[in-house]
Amino acid sequence: MELQLHCEIDAHRSPLAAIALSSNGKYIATASEQGTIIRVHLVSEATKSYSFRRGTCPSTIFSLSFAPSLQLPDILVATSSSGSVHIFSLGFETNQRTKMSGSFLGSILPYSVNDALDPAHHHVLHNAVSAGVRSYAVVRKVDKVADSSSSEIASCRAIISLIAYNGYFQEYTFTLNSQNESTWSLEREFNLVAVISGNAETS
Repeated sequence: MELQLHCEIDAHRSPLAAIALSSNGKYIATASEQGTIIRVHLVSEATKSYSFRRGTCPSTIFSLSFAPSLQLPDILVATSSSGSVHIFSLGFETNQRTKMSGSFLGSILPYSVNDALDPAHHHVLHNAVSAGVRSYAVVRKVDKVADSSSSEIASCRAIISLIAYNGYFQEYTFTLNSQNESTWSLEREFNLVAVISGNAETS
């Protein structure tokens, strides 16, 4: 198979630490070794679509994962060396940019700056795993719940699976409503090492 260069994306100044493609291959998410900014680019045009600030202190990004979608993914999930799980909402970002453009801050800062400063689309679950333990998260499913009195989306519910290198598996339900209020619910948790060891002893 012969590979050809499609485009070149100048994503970060420092070397990349994590990279992920959306399920349809249209979007690519990147994080550098510094880990403070996460960017999403449209592959076909090699242009930046979104820029999110994870935090101000450097942290290693262990994984990036888009929600499954045929169009624009609803959310992007990241895990870091701080032990936190980060969710960035993409669908709500477009509406927020419209509001931002009419504000004073939006009038003096370009999108490439003000979207990185805006924390409204960043939702964090702290201490999901021990700090420094490598972890990987994936968005298994996203459901949108419509308002009964209108056709607008009232909330977004996602199933997040998290596995850490210390053997623990966790599954969370993440809910985000139209007021941008988020909740996390731990649905199940178990140690894969203990489960495998138990099966080995009984076999």
